[in-house]
Amino acid sequence: MRAVLVLAHTGRRDAVEAAVTVAENLHAAGLRPVMLEHNLQSLAAAAEQRLKAANIAVAGREVEIQDCEIGMVLGGDGSILRAADRVRDARLPLMGINLGHVGFLAESERTQIDDSVQWVIDQNYTVEERMALDVQVWQADQHLGSSWALNEASIEKASRQRMVELVIEIDGAPVSAFGCDGIVMSTPTGSTAYAFSAGGPVVWPEVQALVLVPISAHALFARPLVVAPDSVMAVELLQREDERGILWCDGSRSMELPPGARVEVTRSEKSVLLARVHQTPFSQRLVDKFNLPTTGWRGPVEAHNTLPSREPEIGLGPDPEAGLGAG
Repeated sequence: MRAVLVLAHTGRRDAVEAAVTVAENLHAAGLRPVMLEHNLQSLAAAAEQRLKAANIAVAGREVEIQDCEIGMVLGGDGSILRAADRVRDARLPLMGINLGHVGFLAESERTQIDDSVQWVIDQNYTVEERMALDVQVWQADQHLGSSWALNEASIEKASRQRMVELVIEIDGAPVSAFGCDGIVMSTPTGSTAYAFSAGGPVVWPEVQALVLVPISAHALFARPLVVAPDSVMAVELLQREDERGILWCDGSRSMELPPGARVEVTRSEKSVLLARVHQTPFSQRLVDKFNLPTTGWRGPVEAHNTLPSREPEIGLGPDPEAGLGAG
């Protein structure tokens, strides 16, 4: 039997109702809905009888996550990021149904829940790979820990009263040092999240690049940097007793950084898989999600609509030697 993992933000009433509806619809179509045990326990109080009727399997006990063909995530971008962390090793594609605000990672909106289930039933989707980050933390020659991120790894000041002093490095060469509120190192996927809020560039998902964005830096040169996908971005905290920071990965996994800590960020060998149905250009997604004004746009001119005409001559300007006689 085909199995589909259903993941939801069980702290939200609309997400609970949506998750139960999705499970019921999958079951009615002959598919086996699968949920995490703690999600099932959270949902049971609100819809125990409906859950039993949907014959939901417990992930990891009755059906392994890697045996599911797709994961359906009901919630906002935060829910999708948490789901990506849960299924990353299983290489399971995720289809997000946005119940939040912007929902940049989601494929559909709350009004398209039934459509989303039908896409899964019909296997009417493609799988897109998104670059992720590998994050390593060092102090001198001691390895303190590691993590990963789909959106970004950010280093922030530990104290609200003072800045954190950092040195940034690209491919083994120091670039600049300054005091700031923090640094964001992101993927193209994360360029529209924290990095965007900090003033970084919007990078199209198909562009292979890494982005580094200082946050409120006190420096003349503290511009966002876009580097090669195989580059090594590193940030070092200055070696001071009170110079501490906090590393956040995708805003959910954190680690305290002691004075002198070094954070290295590279492209991960493991990408994240997203299920896509709509072949909407990324530019249109930007317009839709941020409600950007496009009034006055006329569009490209079709070649067959243009009238033949002589190419205008481009003048080179007056000859500076013209009119100057000898002697």
